Amino acid sequence: MKNIFSSELYNIEDKKEVPFIDREEILSLLKNNQKAPIEEVQRIVDKAVGKVCLTLQEVATLIGADYPEAIEAVKQGAKTLKQNVYGNRIVLFAPLYIGNKCINNCSYCGFKVTAKETIRKTLSPAEMVGEVEALEKVGHKRLILVFGEHPIYDAKYIADCVKNVYSVKTGNGEIRRVNINAAPFDVEGFRIIKESGIGTFQVFQETYDPELYPKYHLAGAKSDFNNRLTSLDRAMEAGIDDVGIGALFGLGDWRFEVMGLVRHTKHLEKAYGVGPHTISFPRITPAKESETALMQPVSDDDLLRLITILRLAVPYTGLILTAREGEKLRRDILQYGVSQIDGGTNINIGGYTEEEHKGDKEQFTINDDRPLNEIIEELIDTDFLPSFCTACYRKGRTGEHFMEFAVPGFIKRFCTPNAILTLAEYLEDYATEDVKKRGYEIIDRHIEKMEEERKQECIARIKQIKNGDRDLLY
Repeated sequence: MKNIFSSELYNIEDKKEVPFIDREEILSLLKNNQKAPIEEVQRIVDKAVGKVCLTLQEVATLIGADYPEAIEAVKQGAKTLKQNVYGNRIVLFAPLYIGNKCINNCSYCGFKVTAKETIRKTLSPAEMVGEVEALEKVGHKRLILVFGEHPIYDAKYIADCVKNVYSVKTGNGEIRRVNINAAPFDVEGFRIIKESGIGTFQVFQETYDPELYPKYHLAGAKSDFNNRLTSLDRAMEAGIDDVGIGALFGLGDWRFEVMGLVRHTKHLEKAYGVGPHTISFPRITPAKESETALMQPVSDDDLLRLITILRLAVPYTGLILTAREGEKLRRDILQYGVSQIDGGTNINIGGYTEEEHKGDKEQFTINDDRPLNEIIEELIDTDFLPSFCTACYRKGRTGEHFMEFAVPGFIKRFCTPNAILTLAEYLEDYATEDVKKRGYEIIDRHIEKMEEERKQECIARIKQIKNGDRDLLY
């Protein structure tokens, strides 16, 4: 496949498995691109709305334009771009923490090896089944399995966990996509995990600042900045072409981290012709025995700014907003570029089957613990289209094939119908009669906007779902 990304994106040579963060380059771009006039900001926004990825300099320009008129232009551009590429759909998933044993000493993390108050726990296969059953009973179809970084969670172990999750069926419930957040592996390890049928593999760099990184990551394999930085190159080499990147905002200057995320995106595009499937931007929240002296908190306003800038910088990539954020803030931010959220979240090991919440095995705290049905009701009431779609990865639209659809914005042709069908499944199997009624109203509104042929196909498939068929996908 020819490279579908414009050559203007790159001013240096990117090589596979070679570190690519140039700290001085990022700092220079941030310093030399401050307070651009509104005409230049609007030019960049219009370029992004036209579904063209931005250069690093253009991203730095948006970051440096910190006056109200420019901030508003970026917000409105991100809102328009989200609507043009993703429509109103919001993909839902749940995290499932498998084990919290860890050999690293990351000063901000409740799993760190030196944490004395954290109770160490790894789910048994039977306990894992119980957790998955609990998630299926409320309607989940997409999970991300999360592991501490410890030798017992090796590639074979993770692959076995994935197979175990896929094997669980509860009534009409099943997990159709399993993503992974775990330690980096070598190429062979990633290959073993890929063969289990995973969707996306996430590795977060935490901070892209190579000078700040060792001040937080004091011991363990994670203390190697470059090994972590190039880990998703190894995943790509192993054939995992859906990868997720992220930074933990609050460790360093949010402006630098945004530039690091975009630089990482461009590295993957240049070296592999495939950018990240998702970008995550969690903010630091309290953890047991965490150390806060070095942290640089990110305000709500700055969180919104960085999300809108990321949305414009990389139009094709899914943006994930997690339950670290409170319900009001999540509700307010959704319109500006977010395409995925977690719902009904419990990050305690074994938390989905515990009768009462116990926070003794958690990595950090969350601020939106509403059950999935409440989040779906709110999405419906605010005219969003809840989606449990897993079609792309099961139809082979991953990696280069996904980029071919996603970069020009054509993926919406598949995403909206698949969102409608998965919502119809949820309404038939899990919703109250009132929510079911309101859900079908939003489905009808979205169907009316479709071209006639796709509209009739979708109507016919909804009838099949009402008659008991499941997993109908485009």
